[in-house]
Amino acid sequence: MLTNLMSRRLPEPPHMGSYRAEDVRFVLKDLSGLMMEQGTEDREEAIQAGVHYSEMLPLEYRPSDAYIQLFHQALTDNAERVALAVGIVAELIRLKRGDNVVLASLARAGTPVGILIKRYWREICQLEAPHYSISIIRGKGIDENAVCYMLQQHPDRQIQFVDGWTGKGAIRTVLMQASDHMFSKYGVQVDDDLAVLADPGRCSDTYGTREDYLIPSACLNSTVSGLISRTVHRADLIGADDYHGAKFYREWQQEDLSNLFVDTVSGCFARIAAEAKVKAAYAYAHPREHRATWRGLEDVVGIQDRFGIHNVNLIKPGVGETTRVLLRRVPWKIIVDRLDNPSLKHILLLAEQRNVPVEVYKGLSYSCCGLIKSMKEDA
Repeated sequence: MLTNLMSRRLPEPPHMGSYRAEDVRFVLKDLSGLMMEQGTEDREEAIQAGVHYSEMLPLEYRPSDAYIQLFHQALTDNAERVALAVGIVAELIRLKRGDNVVLASLARAGTPVGILIKRYWREICQLEAPHYSISIIRGKGIDENAVCYMLQQHPDRQIQFVDGWTGKGAIRTVLMQASDHMFSKYGVQVDDDLAVLADPGRCSDTYGTREDYLIPSACLNSTVSGLISRTVHRADLIGADDYHGAKFYREWQQEDLSNLFVDTVSGCFARIAAEAKVKAAYAYAHPREHRATWRGLEDVVGIQDRFGIHNVNLIKPGVGETTRVLLRRVPWKIIVDRLDNPSLKHILLLAEQRNVPVEVYKGLSYSCCGLIKSMKEDA
């Protein structure tokens, strides 16, 4: 089975995105020039009618000047906090896996995180590691061809998957299933450990913090993710030997903040490295305190009962996921732990701009949750 994997003829992925070539290689099929974007209402109706979300793209949100100012303020306020989380994760990966690792960030939220880990290793540890960004899709799985490509390129290295944050843990579940599939099909053991900066859902063992705070890269779409769209998997576009697809939004280059984000955070590494090493060492020495408990999913079930929501996929917990709801879904309501939470300034601004009600929900373990409008009930 392993021989079968190594003998597969896989295409060289095209160079995509606005990041520097030494920071990341996207293992994706370039779908630029194809029209796949749909309006928010039409896309929401299609998703809730059974069309898979990966078969179409949302319209890219063009932020207001006030919103862009919030991004810059959040980056100023939280850059060192993000850098510390990066350092803890980077040190933990080395303690758990050693130095013979290839980073596989999950496009697109994981991409800047993978870049930051790679840069931390280079600057603080004098370690070079290959870094790729690949697609994983809830309901369809990981891009198997992309995983095979990485294993062919680096047969002596272990893959470490990287993402930005956790919500309900859906992507971690897909990763666990993918690991089983790769073993049964190819006889290859791919570790399903998912390293994240923030784990408010408590479904990862390798994380920088479990606080649900604003990671500034969650504020925006492609303009803080290398100008890459969400990943796409549609039968008429992606063949059996293709990688999952994405669009490269070259037309947004003047508004691109992707490199500003990673440059600003990586500029803090020297100041946080000592603290990161101490905290990572403690986490490694006390694994029981840091194991995944999936408590976040339990909270989501409580929210589902409280609001009578028939489909758990209409609940998106955490700052990152709530931001996505407001940017590209049809929100019904936003629930927050408290209105003066500093991580929610951009959430409250977006909610105001879209006339979405905000409700305080006592006892919420996340900072906020985005509740998506049920189009069936509306009909």
